[in-house]
Amino acid sequence: MGETTSPFTPVPDRHVRGACPHDCPDTCAWTVTVRDGRAIELRADREHPYTAGGLCVKVNDFLEDRVYHPDRILHPLRRTGPKGSHQFEQIGWDVAVDEIAARLRAIATEDGAEAILPYSFMGTQGLVQGSAFSNRFFSRLGASRLIRNVCGAAGSSGIEATLGTSQGILPEDIERSRFIVLWGTNTITTNLHLWPFIRRARQAGATVVVIDPLRTRTAESADQHIRPLPGTDAALALGLMRVIVDEGLWDRDYVESYTLGFDRLRERLAGYSVERVSTITRVPVDTIVGLARAIATTRPSTIRLLVGMEHHAHGSMAFRTIACIPALIGSWRDRGGGLLYMTDLLADALDWDAVLRPVAGAKPTRAVNLAQIGHALTDPSVSPPIKALVVYNSNPAAIAPNQRLVLEGLRRDDLFLVVLEHFMTDTAAHADIVLPATTQAEHLDLNWSWGQPYLTLNQPAIQPVGEALPNSEIFRRLARRLGLDDDAFAETDEEVVRAALQSDHPFLEGITYQSLIERGWARFKVPDDWRPYVEGGFGTPSGKCEFYSETLAQAGMDPLPTWDPAPESPGGDPSLAARYPLILLSAKGASHFLNSSYAHVARAREAEAPPRLDISQPDAAARAIADGDEVEALNDRASVRFVARVGDRVPPGVVAAPSGWWASHSPSGLSVNALTSDGLSDRGEGPDFHDTLVEVRRGT
Repeated sequence: MGETTSPFTPVPDRHVRGACPHDCPDTCAWTVTVRDGRAIELRADREHPYTAGGLCVKVNDFLEDRVYHPDRILHPLRRTGPKGSHQFEQIGWDVAVDEIAARLRAIATEDGAEAILPYSFMGTQGLVQGSAFSNRFFSRLGASRLIRNVCGAAGSSGIEATLGTSQGILPEDIERSRFIVLWGTNTITTNLHLWPFIRRARQAGATVVVIDPLRTRTAESADQHIRPLPGTDAALALGLMRVIVDEGLWDRDYVESYTLGFDRLRERLAGYSVERVSTITRVPVDTIVGLARAIATTRPSTIRLLVGMEHHAHGSMAFRTIACIPALIGSWRDRGGGLLYMTDLLADALDWDAVLRPVAGAKPTRAVNLAQIGHALTDPSVSPPIKALVVYNSNPAAIAPNQRLVLEGLRRDDLFLVVLEHFMTDTAAHADIVLPATTQAEHLDLNWSWGQPYLTLNQPAIQPVGEALPNSEIFRRLARRLGLDDDAFAETDEEVVRAALQSDHPFLEGITYQSLIERGWARFKVPDDWRPYVEGGFGTPSGKCEFYSETLAQAGMDPLPTWDPAPESPGGDPSLAARYPLILLSAKGASHFLNSSYAHVARAREAEAPPRLDISQPDAAARAIADGDEVEALNDRASVRFVARVGDRVPPGVVAAPSGWWASHSPSGLSVNALTSDGLSDRGEGPDFHDTLVEVRRGT
């Protein structure tokens, strides 16, 4: 008998390039391995210069935690019980789209299209699934607009008032710095892939200083940790500049050639003696003087800012004030010197009009701030009232401040709520219709980064699981059902990506759809020696770094750097501070949560549990609180239960609880955001939720 061969030929594994979609400055490149149509492994791209073969603990198990998690929503659902009851029935896509279209059409007819509001943020940073077709849909519908300024807007507006743009140095160049100030950023937890560059700088002799009220993982790894009182960063910056000017450490040539308003700045600094600044910030005089001398005399020196510190009533002014320091000391001259913030301007090289397809000549509709959704849903004076809310790429029940008000609004019987989701979040539990959305492994997208200079193409590795659809296709179907027959909805996802790359901006030179298909990612074509302001060239009206800003003066704001206490702070309303003497910070300190993502994973919750409130030893002793006690944090907005963690993670006068917990998983049915303020910042319309005062007492 002759030799036989098997009729089955093994199909080799496929390796599909993609990108992490999450709201993070790192935007890691990854590769998904597919066998027989199933994704079996997801690994960091070892060739990517920034990702460098490593993912964070949050994303390492992406396939198990998101794509194939047993609790994933795989079919359209219709609510059958009270809002929040988790009672739903499965329906078909045609039925779901018909019902949504009918309700939106009826609301637009009865109350006007502005009674419809989209709600989204950075659940995905991709152009296509994040904003392309949703923007086209809601703009053509005439719905209210959402101001998505929860992160970045206040800080950027402040830096722009000083520099004219928010663009600073590239993150890789921090490796060349010899004095690095990480101001208000927990790099190791929230910007992990920048840390190797900082580590190499330290190996070459750099000093790393962390300025943060909290003793974070990054602070523990630094050479020096400076702990100002929250909301006093502008005062600290003014104190540093006062020392620099008094001791003649400023760069006279750079200041004279490339700045505006130095004499007026000098007059302003006269009001900020080191002693006064020490009283405001609670930072010792010697520490302020030593930091000022070091940052001014060590070359190159870099200040690294991220978004946490902007979440104050005067957050924009704080960033504006800090942004003055590099010009004052001339650190923009040096490669690896200056200010490192975001790389958003690189993304401006893309053709955003081709992505968003705005309606030509359309009048702006009503705007609602994302951070104030609770008021927008519950305030009877809002006209027209919001009758329909369409949520995608977000979980407002968990992430928005003043959580009790948000939940009250979501529970309105007359609110038609549609949620596009992967899991039954606290928001989705209140929905009338829940639509299953694809994960990053199942759709095409183009991912830019606000923290590094690489553009990454995410290719779909597998077919959608269950009946999940990409956001793009969901909004196409809704548009067709509502009769929005604009050719903007005829484009495919690939055509949107190709259109975004059809730009003559020099940063996109040589970057094509085909080149991204082949390699997966590309570095924007910025020069290797990127020193944007070595010879001035600022984006301000004067072309100089503006210590004095006529733009701010015309807007009725102080044209010079300054510091003022927030209304809800120890230096603000005395009666409020007397009742609630502790400042609450709700920072991203949870290693296993990413904003509100992954809080659905039992393993992640167990790693973070229980929800803890950090309190200093003096403050705990004054309240007879011991480590491990059940405690209650309260203010006029809510009362929330935690387990006390007594120690030195926070300074006296400050308490901290991690963000990311869902209310439904929290002991009191509320998370830390039930306590947080929902006011807005001085510029940029960002939230002020770090200006929150509470009292803490032992649980009963």
